[in-house]
Amino acid sequence: MSNPGDADDTPLTSVTQMAEYLSAGCKPKDAFRIGTEHEKFGFRNHDLTAPPYLPADGQPGSIRDILAGMAKFGGIPILDGENAIGLKQGAASVSLEPAGQLELSGGPVETLHETKQELDDHYDQVRAACEGLDTGFAPLGFHPLATRAAMPWMPKGRYAIMRRYMPLVGSMGLDMMTRTCTVQVNLDFSSEEDMRRKLRVSLLLQPLATALFANSPFTEGKPNGFLSYRAHVWTDTDNQRSSIPKVMFEDGFGFERYAEWLIETVPMYFVYRNGGYIDVAGESFTAYMAGRIPALAGVTATMGDFADHVTTAFTDVRLKRFLEMRGADAGTAEMMLAQSALWVGLLYDDAALSAAEALLKGAGWEDAITARAAVPRQGLSAPWRGGTLRDIVGDVVAIAMDGMRARNRLNAAGEDERSFLDPLQAIAAGGPTQAEHWLAQYNGPWKGDTRRIFQEAAI
Repeated sequence: MSNPGDADDTPLTSVTQMAEYLSAGCKPKDAFRIGTEHEKFGFRNHDLTAPPYLPADGQPGSIRDILAGMAKFGGIPILDGENAIGLKQGAASVSLEPAGQLELSGGPVETLHETKQELDDHYDQVRAACEGLDTGFAPLGFHPLATRAAMPWMPKGRYAIMRRYMPLVGSMGLDMMTRTCTVQVNLDFSSEEDMRRKLRVSLLLQPLATALFANSPFTEGKPNGFLSYRAHVWTDTDNQRSSIPKVMFEDGFGFERYAEWLIETVPMYFVYRNGGYIDVAGESFTAYMAGRIPALAGVTATMGDFADHVTTAFTDVRLKRFLEMRGADAGTAEMMLAQSALWVGLLYDDAALSAAEALLKGAGWEDAITARAAVPRQGLSAPWRGGTLRDIVGDVVAIAMDGMRARNRLNAAGEDERSFLDPLQAIAAGGPTQAEHWLAQYNGPWKGDTRRIFQEAAI
């Protein structure tokens, strides 16, 4: 969402305006950047419960305390009313997901070497902020212990609206909000055609990414029968605004058609005015533009409203003024860097993108939807065009490696970015995914004690 006070109050009158807003993201290839976002669960060391926003029962380790500790490293507090709900750190920001999951929205950088340094610095700050607070953080796809009712809620106006609305449009929306963590990478495009090519390749391969980065095999202390329970949660979370929209595979799809889909298909959540949120969840943005929503009588739709509405689409790949890859569970630092590396390697080199298109030739929306439905439980054994996803993982990783080699972005030691794909090469060679590793631990040295995961997964 745009920061309060920063919104564009230009009156919104046409789909063309919206398409122009999106197309403003086009940039020359030499201006392409990488933005990585990742989330993690907080836990109190003594009982592994999620820390609340404010101190409670005399116990240390509130989320507000964590933010205050991180602010010592510099940055400007982000406020929702009188509550600090994040920290602006230059081009990056730290923010809170609904149950206090801590997210770093990384700044735009040129290389994955910089992404690694950014992640390392952020982890150092989080660890320092947790000192003396009996608190740690662990990046996992789904909370392995807590019930939904046990998770706290952060004081953000947007989340209050979603909390009321989510149970009306799916059985697992509140789980998505409170018990999931993800990692995503945000990448640029140079034109409408370049956007369309990258969008379709990444949509078709998003189920493969879900399988590779699966990291949520436990629910409330027990194996749940899934490898990515986070991905399963998304199968019944406000499906009008999520999944893989068929429109993205239609002939002629572009910025204008996407804008039409957003305002005609994706229901609204809110409008932000005068320092507060107006709850219009479920209403039509098209009706809002036409002045047909009683709760918004006299309120003029603006470009800022559309910019906010764009952020309420939760498709597996989200189109904004860049593309967001949204199909992966949060995980180890190495795996979260690998997630960014996979998509940079596939999409930022012309030859690699063409090779990915050739590999996927003939695949379409039905293939992606079929794999998406099966992958939360089956992982790389999920069906893919007469075989399984495992059949293509080696080729996909090899194409990404070629893309990295062609990029030839070196660090101070003269090393390029290919090493960031090492964890995926290991999986392609038959190694376990993160979820499979945790299940082996559960059935082996943990002797069924899922609580051990926090110690081993902590940053």
